[in-house]
Amino acid sequence: MKPNIHSAVIKQLRRKVDRDEYKAIRQLWMAHSIAEDKRDIPGLMATLTEDCVYTVINNGVSWPGKAGATQFYQQLLTAFPDIHFDLQHIVIGPQGVFEEAHVTGTYQSQWLDMPAPAGQSIQFDVHILFPWDAHQQLFTGERVAFFNMGAA
Repeated sequence: MKPNIHSAVIKQLRRKVDRDEYKAIRQLWMAHSIAEDKRDIPGLMATLTEDCVYTVINNGVSWPGKAGATQFYQQLLTAFPDIHFDLQHIVIGPQGVFEEAHVTGTYQSQWLDMPAPAGQSIQFDVHILFPWDAHQQLFTGERVAFFNMGAA
Protein backbone atom coordinates (compact mmCIF):
# COMPACT_ATOMS: atom_id res chain seq x y z
CA MET A 1 0.00 0.00 0.00
CA LYS A 2 1.28 3.47 -0.84
CA PRO A 3 2.48 5.58 2.10
CA ASN A 4 -0.26 7.65 3.79
CA ILE A 5 -2.97 6.11 1.58
CA HIS A 6 -4.48 4.24 4.53
CA SER A 7 -5.16 7.43 6.51
CA ALA A 8 -6.60 9.11 3.40
CA VAL A 9 -8.96 6.17 2.82
CA ILE A 10 -10.05 6.17 6.47
CA LYS A 11 -10.73 9.91 6.23
CA GLN A 12 -12.83 9.34 3.10
CA LEU A 13 -14.80 6.55 4.74
CA ARG A 14 -15.62 8.77 7.71
CA ARG A 15 -17.01 11.60 5.58
CA LYS A 16 -20.59 12.38 6.43
CA VAL A 17 -23.17 12.33 3.65
CA ASP A 18 -24.57 15.83 3.21
CA ARG A 19 -27.77 16.16 1.16
CA ASP A 20 -26.67 19.39 -0.56
CA GLU A 21 -23.23 18.02 -1.37
CA TYR A 22 -24.79 14.83 -2.72
CA LYS A 23 -26.99 16.94 -5.02
CA ALA A 24 -23.97 18.97 -6.15
CA ILE A 25 -21.96 15.82 -6.95
CA ARG A 26 -24.89 14.28 -8.82
CA GLN A 27 -25.58 17.46 -10.80
CA LEU A 28 -21.92 17.87 -11.72
CA TRP A 29 -21.70 14.23 -12.88
CA MET A 30 -24.82 14.78 -15.00
CA ALA A 31 -23.29 17.95 -16.50
CA HIS A 32 -20.11 15.99 -17.23
CA SER A 33 -22.05 13.17 -18.91
CA ILE A 34 -24.12 15.58 -21.01
CA ALA A 35 -20.97 17.42 -22.11
CA GLU A 36 -19.35 14.09 -23.04
CA ASP A 37 -22.39 13.08 -25.11
CA LYS A 38 -22.27 16.46 -26.90
CA ARG A 39 -18.48 16.17 -27.45
CA ASP A 40 -18.25 19.49 -25.54
CA ILE A 41 -14.67 19.55 -24.26
CA PRO A 42 -14.97 23.00 -22.59
CA GLY A 43 -18.09 21.70 -20.83
CA LEU A 44 -16.16 18.67 -19.64
CA MET A 45 -13.30 20.85 -18.38
CA ALA A 46 -15.79 22.96 -16.40
CA THR A 47 -16.44 19.91 -14.19
CA LEU A 48 -12.76 19.40 -13.28
CA THR A 49 -10.20 20.93 -10.94
CA GLU A 50 -7.21 22.66 -12.54
CA ASP A 51 -4.90 19.94 -11.22
CA CYS A 52 -7.10 17.03 -12.35
CA VAL A 53 -5.52 13.77 -13.48
CA TYR A 54 -6.92 11.24 -15.95
CA THR A 55 -5.46 7.76 -15.50
CA VAL A 56 -6.08 4.57 -17.44
CA ILE A 57 -5.40 1.92 -14.83
CA ASN A 58 -4.88 -0.90 -17.34
CA ASN A 59 -1.58 0.56 -18.53
CA GLY A 60 -0.85 3.32 -16.01
CA VAL A 61 -0.97 6.12 -18.59
CA SER A 62 -1.93 9.48 -17.07
CA TRP A 63 -2.83 12.90 -18.42
CA PRO A 64 -2.25 15.64 -15.79
CA GLY A 65 -4.10 18.95 -15.54
CA LYS A 66 -6.84 20.35 -17.73
CA ALA A 67 -4.45 20.36 -20.69
CA GLY A 68 -3.95 16.63 -20.16
CA ALA A 69 -7.68 16.00 -19.71
CA THR A 70 -8.34 17.91 -22.93
CA GLN A 71 -5.76 15.75 -24.72
CA PHE A 72 -7.36 12.60 -23.26
CA TYR A 73 -10.78 13.57 -24.64
CA GLN A 74 -9.44 14.74 -28.01
CA GLN A 75 -7.65 11.42 -28.47
CA LEU A 76 -10.62 9.36 -27.25
CA LEU A 77 -13.16 11.16 -29.42
CA THR A 78 -10.86 11.00 -32.46
CA ALA A 79 -10.35 7.27 -31.99
CA PHE A 80 -14.09 6.66 -31.40
CA PRO A 81 -16.09 9.53 -32.94
CA ASP A 82 -19.36 7.65 -32.35
CA ILE A 83 -18.52 6.39 -28.84
CA HIS A 84 -21.55 5.59 -26.71
CA PHE A 85 -21.60 4.89 -22.97
CA ASP A 86 -24.53 2.74 -21.79
CA LEU A 87 -24.61 3.23 -18.02
CA GLN A 88 -24.97 -0.04 -16.11
CA HIS A 89 -24.38 0.97 -12.47
CA ILE A 90 -23.63 4.17 -10.59
CA VAL A 91 -22.70 4.98 -6.99
CA ILE A 92 -22.67 8.56 -5.76
CA GLY A 93 -21.26 9.50 -2.38
CA PRO A 94 -19.21 12.16 -0.63
CA GLN A 95 -16.05 10.66 -2.15
CA GLY A 96 -17.29 11.13 -5.72
CA VAL A 97 -18.92 8.97 -8.37
CA PHE A 98 -18.25 5.42 -9.49
CA GLU A 99 -19.86 4.17 -12.67
CA GLU A 100 -19.87 1.05 -14.75
CA ALA A 101 -20.78 1.36 -18.42
CA HIS A 102 -20.90 -0.75 -21.55
CA VAL A 103 -19.18 1.13 -24.36
CA THR A 104 -19.67 0.75 -28.09
CA GLY A 105 -18.05 2.63 -30.93
CA THR A 106 -16.26 2.46 -34.24
CA TYR A 107 -12.49 2.40 -33.94
CA GLN A 108 -11.10 5.04 -36.33
CA SER A 109 -7.53 5.68 -35.16
CA GLN A 110 -4.99 4.32 -32.72
CA TRP A 111 -5.77 4.93 -29.05
CA LEU A 112 -3.59 3.58 -26.29
CA ASP A 113 -2.72 -0.03 -27.12
CA MET A 114 -6.13 -1.17 -28.31
CA PRO A 115 -5.67 -3.88 -30.94
CA ALA A 116 -8.39 -3.04 -33.44
CA PRO A 117 -8.21 -2.11 -37.11
CA ALA A 118 -9.69 1.20 -38.26
CA GLY A 119 -13.37 0.97 -39.11
CA GLN A 120 -14.06 -1.96 -36.79
CA SER A 121 -16.99 -1.72 -34.40
CA ILE A 122 -15.87 -2.60 -30.90
CA GLN A 123 -17.38 -2.94 -27.47
CA PHE A 124 -15.97 -3.05 -23.96
CA ASP A 125 -16.90 -2.44 -20.36
CA VAL A 126 -15.49 0.41 -18.36
CA HIS A 127 -15.30 1.27 -14.67
CA ILE A 128 -14.71 4.95 -13.91
CA LEU A 129 -14.06 6.68 -10.62
CA PHE A 130 -14.61 10.46 -10.51
CA PRO A 131 -12.93 11.56 -7.24
CA TRP A 132 -14.63 14.59 -5.64
CA ASP A 133 -12.86 17.66 -4.27
CA ALA A 134 -15.22 18.95 -1.56
CA HIS A 135 -13.46 22.31 -1.30
CA GLN A 136 -13.54 23.13 -5.02
CA GLN A 137 -16.84 21.28 -5.64
CA LEU A 138 -15.34 19.67 -8.76
CA PHE A 139 -13.98 16.30 -9.86
CA THR A 140 -10.23 15.74 -9.61
CA GLY A 141 -10.20 13.69 -12.81
CA GLU A 142 -11.02 10.10 -13.67
CA ARG A 143 -9.53 6.72 -12.92
CA VAL A 144 -10.58 4.44 -15.79
CA ALA A 145 -10.31 0.67 -16.23
CA PHE A 146 -11.32 -1.22 -19.38
CA PHE A 147 -12.58 -4.83 -19.50
CA ASN A 148 -13.84 -7.37 -22.03
CA MET A 149 -12.69 -5.63 -25.21
CA GLY A 150 -13.76 -7.17 -28.46
CA ALA A 151 -15.50 -6.78 -31.77
CA ALA A 152 -19.12 -5.68 -31.61
